[in-house]
Amino acid sequence: MQDAKVLKKRHLKAGDIIFNTLNYFFFIVFTLLCIFPFYYLFINTISNNTLVSQGVINFIPRQIHFNNYISILTSNGDLLRSLFVTLSRTILGTGLMVMASGFIGYLMTKKEMWARKFWYRFLIITMYFNAGIIPAFMTMQMLGLTNNYLVYIIPGIVAPYNIILVKTYIESIPAELEESASIDGASYWVIFTRIIWPLCKPILATIAIFGAVGNWNSFQDSLIYMQAKPELFTLQHRLWNYLNQTTNLAALMSAGTSAISDATRQALSSGKVIKYTISMVTAIPILIVYPFLSKYFEKGIMLGAVKG
Repeated sequence: MQDAKVLKKRHLKAGDIIFNTLNYFFFIVFTLLCIFPFYYLFINTISNNTLVSQGVINFIPRQIHFNNYISILTSNGDLLRSLFVTLSRTILGTGLMVMASGFIGYLMTKKEMWARKFWYRFLIITMYFNAGIIPAFMTMQMLGLTNNYLVYIIPGIVAPYNIILVKTYIESIPAELEESASIDGASYWVIFTRIIWPLCKPILATIAIFGAVGNWNSFQDSLIYMQAKPELFTLQHRLWNYLNQTTNLAALMSAGTSAISDATRQALSSGKVIKYTISMVTAIPILIVYPFLSKYFEKGIMLGAVKG
């Protein structure tokens, strides 16, 4: 073992050392550049609001407190309602999309499925053709989905790209597993739920990340379809409204009811602090969930892309 390590070190040339050093340096710098915007937002939300307004908080937080988060979450019912809407649509929409993608992807691998090639090509075509916003709005209106919570869920259940990923992943699973179960008398449903579904965890986790991020960051559907139902605004839509009305919001909070304490009014008096705090509130949940699924991401996306 020691001889192998010595031999490996001897084969490492000067050019390799330089390349590895530059490679590590580049990725460390790139990682820091990706993390810094979130770090900058966070330290500005927990630092003294006066110092934040003056723009002196750049790298190190000063006079740390969490009043901004407490104030935003306790004094603004609209934000909490939007948080619940976004959280519920993320969980429900992602769950239904993953189940539908898994089942339809499995069906698309069955040669005995009626008109399989036609339905598969029809599914792919929908990825390249889009009628546009106005026809989509008219369609949703005729279906009674405008100003309806279900408009967040139903249109996203069938996701062609995710179905293709699941299909190609299932095709990489040895066919002998299904054949042996079929000989033992297992039905398609039993084979799918007992064999295929558990083996598809990596690719299902991958598309779950896609779905969760998409639902959590959704903005356009709320803006277009919820014009008469502000109580169903998503968190991103509410954030967009707040960012456009920061000055008015700060003045409203500052001149609020007597139930709002002086500390709360002071915390909400700065427009910059409000923007930073709400931005972090919208970003933190997805940042917390992502690491738990990221271990499946690379494996799933690579295996799902092996065959077309």
